[in-house]
Amino acid sequence: MKRIVTFGEILLRWSKGGALRLSQGDAWEGQFGGSEANVAVALSILGNRVGYVSRIPANAIGQACLNKLRYYGIDVSDVVRGGERLGTYYFERAADVRRSLVIYDRNGSSFYSAAPGMFPWRDIFSRTDIFHCSGITCAVSRSATDATFEAVRTAKEMGLRITCDINYRRNLWKYEGADAHRTLNDLMQYSDFIFGDQDEWEVATGVPKINEEKMMADSVLDMDAYRRYFDEMHRQFPNCHEMMLGLRNQLTTNHHTLTALLWYGGEIYTTRIWDITHIVDSVGVGDAFVSAYIHAAERWKGDPQRGLDFATAAAMMKNSVVGDFNLVTEEEILEQLED
Repeated sequence: MKRIVTFGEILLRWSKGGALRLSQGDAWEGQFGGSEANVAVALSILGNRVGYVSRIPANAIGQACLNKLRYYGIDVSDVVRGGERLGTYYFERAADVRRSLVIYDRNGSSFYSAAPGMFPWRDIFSRTDIFHCSGITCAVSRSATDATFEAVRTAKEMGLRITCDINYRRNLWKYEGADAHRTLNDLMQYSDFIFGDQDEWEVATGVPKINEEKMMADSVLDMDAYRRYFDEMHRQFPNCHEMMLGLRNQLTTNHHTLTALLWYGGEIYTTRIWDITHIVDSVGVGDAFVSAYIHAAERWKGDPQRGLDFATAAAMMKNSVVGDFNLVTEEEILEQLED
């Protein structure tokens, strides 16, 4: 079984119960999460050997974070301890016409000051087959960006498969000289598999998105437009073997439609459009896409259609799980595909 390593910042997510606003109530609910940790947890639950690399504080909160990851079977032996505190974010759940709200508190976190030379990448990658990274690490700080590029360059040199989630976060990218387009585009040049939604692909590539804002469960996608779209993506990233575009239409807070397209070896694959009518928590849907596809690409190697179907079903199911982590099994995902 191949070993997968993910790299990024794990956060403590604070929110109020139910549909309460952040300004209401007295009790706070705390959960750990963060894109690359979400991918690690989902991959482990799907039965993979997974390691997680980050920088967290050497205090009780940091230890609680490691304990949670170990609970899900993740190897955290390469996590670096240091810095003052764990990054946090405050999440207000969407309700009816009110959108969700995210407020980050990451400046000065342990990962904010992560830097090249802190992580023994050659040793880590000597025990690794697949390396997963995300654009979020490059949005945190200049030094974290440099640490991320040190990792992908080393991984590429050592022949690892590199997977990348574009993961553009508009509320980050605040440090001096931050350039999301250039940095994300450079990061994607190293990648064998890239995932993103249309807004993220547009930021990273400059290619306008295809308007599918009214996508319904019975919609027919404009495949000619998507062929032209992926032709341009392949031109920009000629060394990337697989590219996935996630599509989601938020009809109401609790009702979304969801699908994806996969470019694989010059062919475009499509799958069903899921109609999700009772959303519990939509945080981490992109991470569910990525983790499930990484799993499926190894589990059913050479079968891109099955990989796309599996990834989309996993992302659909994440909407039923509270918290950042997608706690669904391979068996549960396959059952959805059999219905």
